[in-house]
Parts: sequence; C-alpha cells; structure tokens
Amino acid sequence: MKFMYQTWWKVLAVLLVLTTVIAGFLIQVPRLPIVHETIRNTFFHVPMWMAMFIVFIISVVYSIKYLRSADPKHDLIAVECVNVGVFFFILGLITGMIWARNTWGEYWSNDPKQNSAAIAFLLYCAYLVLRNAIDEEQKRARISAIYNIFAFPVMIVLIMVLPRMTDSLHPGNGGNPAFSKITDNNVRMILYVGFIAWSLMAVWIATLRYRIRLIEYKQNSLD
Repeated sequence: MKFMYQTWWKVLAVLLVLTTVIAGFLIQVPRLPIVHETIRNTFFHVPMWMAMFIVFIISVVYSIKYLRSADPKHDLIAVECVNVGVFFFILGLITGMIWARNTWGEYWSNDPKQNSAAIAFLLYCAYLVLRNAIDEEQKRARISAIYNIFAFPVMIVLIMVLPRMTDSLHPGNGGNPAFSKITDNNVRMILYVGFIAWSLMAVWIATLRYRIRLIEYKQNSLD
C-alpha cells in the first residue's frame, strides 16, 4: 500500500507517456498497404487495452482478498480499479473505431473482435449496475467481488480466444499476418514503452480514486 504514496513511479509514468506521444508521431513507421500512417494508432490503441488489463487484474486480486478478509479497503480498491478499467476500455474502443474508419472504411464493421469487445464492455457495465442495485454494504461488496472474479476470465475468452477461432480483420486473426510481421523494431520499442506508460497512468488514476473513496468511507463511518 505504501507504493501508491511514492512519487518516483508517477514521474516515470508522465515521462513515459510524453515519450510515447512524441515518438509516436515522429518516428519512422513501416510503409504498409491499407494502414499507411494509421499504424501510429498502435501506440495509443493497443496500450489502452494493456492498461485496462492491468487494472482489471488488480481488481480481481483485491476481490479475492476481500472475500478472504472482508476488509472494506480491499473492496474499494477492487471497484476503483474496475472504474478505471472501464474508462480505458472506452478509450480502447474509441481509438479502435477511429482506426477502423481509416483502414476498413467504417467505424464498426461487425468484426468478431469488435463485437466480442462490445459484449465484454457490457459485462463490466453490468458489474457497476449490480453494485448500485444493492444497498447493504457487505452484501454488495461480497456479490460484486464474486461477479468480478468470474467476469475477468469471461472477458479474456471474449477478447482473446473467440476472435481467433474465426475470420477477423485484426492482425494475427483469420489468416491475417501477425502484428510482429507488420511492424519493425522501432514500432515495437515505442509500443512497449506505451504499455508501461499507460499501465502506470491507469494505476495512478486508480490510486487517486481509491484515496478519495477511502476518505469518503471514513467520513461516512464517523457520521
């Protein structure tokens, strides 16, 4: 828990995000048919999914911890990680739709991966609705923790497994060349920096939201 109060990794997050944004627009990228310069969206679209996965994993860990300890702090961490994960989920969908419009001709082409991502998004929206539908605090935390634990593997199946079993316009699916075959070392290097940058940023946002929720929780406990 002390990690969230340290400064060094937050400074690192800002520096890496700036590096990703600047390099993403300035470095040389491969000249490829169809995608052309839109391949630069790789530095934004894909890291959004990575950041989303990271905070969702943290939320699952703390949901498990809550079921074992019944510590309300664990529940607060879990729900705030889900909130931040949903935010990055939206950013991933938006950047993906913009990319799709410029490469496939329309924002939503009913690609299997797009449809599966939409279903997974609704799955987490249902989690938030479920929490708001239950008034009793411990019951809400327990039920939402169980839901969250099962929702994560379902999301993995929807986003990473099912689309690979059918034709898809995404790289590595349906006979399309894998991402590693349509990028070069420069693109991959900046992409990996982006993974770290946006993941740290997502964790930072989650810690801020958690600290705010913790203050509110303590105030409500005193009332």
